[in-house]
Amino acid sequence: MAEKTDKKKDLRITPGEAVGVMAAHSLGEPGTQMTMRTFHLPGVVEIVPTGLPRMIEIVDAKKIPKKPIVSIYLEKKHSKEEKKVREIAKGIEEVLLGDIASFVENFSKKQIFIKLKRDALDQSKLELGDVKKRIQEEISKDVDMKHQREKVLISGKKMPLRMLRKLTNKLKALHVSGVKGINKAVITQDEKGEWVIMAGGWNLEDVLTRPGVDPYRCYTNNVMHIYELFGVEAARNAIVKEIESVMTTQKADVDIRHIRLLADAMTADGEIVSVGRHGLSGRKPSVLARAAFEETVKHIINAAIHGEEDKLAGVTENILIGQPVPLGSGLVKLTMKGPKK
Repeated sequence: MAEKTDKKKDLRITPGEAVGVMAAHSLGEPGTQMTMRTFHLPGVVEIVPTGLPRMIEIVDAKKIPKKPIVSIYLEKKHSKEEKKVREIAKGIEEVLLGDIASFVENFSKKQIFIKLKRDALDQSKLELGDVKKRIQEEISKDVDMKHQREKVLISGKKMPLRMLRKLTNKLKALHVSGVKGINKAVITQDEKGEWVIMAGGWNLEDVLTRPGVDPYRCYTNNVMHIYELFGVEAARNAIVKEIESVMTTQKADVDIRHIRLLADAMTADGEIVSVGRHGLSGRKPSVLARAAFEETVKHIINAAIHGEEDKLAGVTENILIGQPVPLGSGLVKLTMKGPKK
């Protein structure tokens, strides 16, 4: 009979193994391939951002991704009713005043003429009175507003011309209905046959309060927003999920433990830090390790001014001075017994 092998034992790392170097190589090598593939695919329009640009966004801890996306899952009782899902999607998608009205400026009379589009109002299920009320709330008291049916006239005789244009732009961007920052909502089916709403934006906080939405399954690719809403543990899981998604899309076979190690390093201090000189590399306790990465002169001068001491406990600093690194066989220290006197 074949001997039973302990899978957990096979997965254990040898003491002193350079796991950080292994993880860096495991993630860095596919990153090189991603660079080449990105340049070989010009003009490709992607719904979900992938490849090297997305990887850079994650490890640099960018506050807002270039293409923020929110996945909105619905309660089980609605998730398979296409008509109901479309209705919820329509209610979630943000509607601005500029989407449902046309604007004409008259600088000589210092007036803004707004004509509301009846078909756009009907499509968005908005009432004329509600829209006019929102306009009234947005303008200041020293500006006059007259309205008749779909027409609204705003006059500001004492208003400077530059303020007139500023008010026009402000009114065009006025939030009328839906969830702020959520746009281009489309519905799609997942592998289980459930309808899911995919939309641009990341305002998960307001999305979760909408009726019919399942708050336990909604997700956004904006890691920093997840950190603000749910804390560092949720952000750590989001980093793992996003990097794994990038690697899978690029067909790169990377061990999940290497991705988790990177995510752990980025969130170990209780906040998300980038990998670059303003994050992990810039926070290393070793002066030589910081100087070897970037801004060499700055780090050495600051260390001299503050009287910093380098314990030579890491890999980089030991390589710099030419002595064995404290990993693998270099981790072992032998003690010899002296001759008895």
